[in-house]
Amino acid sequence: MARVYNFSAGPSTLPESVLEICAKEMMDCHGTGQSVMEMSHRSKAYEPIIEGCEAKIRELMQIPDNYKVLFLQGGASLQFAMIPLNLKQKGKVAFVDTGVWAKKAIDEAKRFMDVVDVVASSRDKGCNYIPHIPEIKGDYDYVHITINNTIVGTKWGYLPDTGDVPLVADISSSILSEPLDVSRFGLLYAGAQKNLAPAGVTLVIIREDLIREDLPNTVPTMLRYDTHANEGSMFNTPPTYTIYVMGLVLDWIKANGGAEGMAKRNYEKANLFYDHLEKSSFYRPTTALDSRSIMNIPFVFTEEDAEKVAAMNKKFVKEAAAAGLVNLAGHRLVGGMRASMYNAMSLEGVKALIAFMDKFEAENK
Repeated sequence: MARVYNFSAGPSTLPESVLEICAKEMMDCHGTGQSVMEMSHRSKAYEPIIEGCEAKIRELMQIPDNYKVLFLQGGASLQFAMIPLNLKQKGKVAFVDTGVWAKKAIDEAKRFMDVVDVVASSRDKGCNYIPHIPEIKGDYDYVHITINNTIVGTKWGYLPDTGDVPLVADISSSILSEPLDVSRFGLLYAGAQKNLAPAGVTLVIIREDLIREDLPNTVPTMLRYDTHANEGSMFNTPPTYTIYVMGLVLDWIKANGGAEGMAKRNYEKANLFYDHLEKSSFYRPTTALDSRSIMNIPFVFTEEDAEKVAAMNKKFVKEAAAAGLVNLAGHRLVGGMRASMYNAMSLEGVKALIAFMDKFEAENK
């Protein structure tokens, strides 16, 4: 069967050249006579894989020397708990609520923090925009934002000023999609299954002064950043194969111009798609113009009859899949369709989707 264009919000499409290397090295990686899946994480064969992966992420993201790079597990969802457990001192935290994942982080923080302030929210308009808050003041342990919101298709186009308070961000669905100044943050975290690797590893980039060794004894050993920082992410067995694939994806990103190259690639795809939606009388985007994600683009029909729309949604997704364009159903909270265009999605894939949309419109208008 021919390869499809996978518009899934995650796990997402991977570069074909990376998959080809994985297939080639599945039985014998680098002349070791074994698959990476079989390697001991403490072996001489695996050591350059994890160390090389860290070096590559440091180079591509220009991570300052006073930040640790950790390869953890549990996804971004576990970070919702680890962050307050590790950063709590005053017991007060500020959040900006821009959608489902921000709300999940808020709810988890309430289990551990004494005060959880939602200093801004976009729920008044269904989270279809990023609120403008140039400055956040307060006696907080940290301020948390979700840079890109996969479900509603919004992204931060600026960073709020938090003064001396550490800024923490979930960058799961936007990491290395464009340049990001790591020095503006105290902590960044990302589930890998959007832009970096298959599901299984979570990347945490944390400023060293935020890694505390005086945490309460009630914080489990595995949920302490110092546990993993002191052991080079080797306190227990890390997700070895996923880290190996991440290294290959990082090689692909570097070969294609790094973060700057990805930004050029991603804005070209997104601008082409948004332009098509704006010119259409049949489809429309759902997010505010100044807050649009370049990774996740929800769109709906302009038809207003709910029954007709529901039938058209199902027909669109089914016929698109038959045409080799898969995972285009919108999230149940938004409805309609959603095209996720992570780094590995090609311009050809976006053009193929647009061509299908034109065909569907001609047949169903």
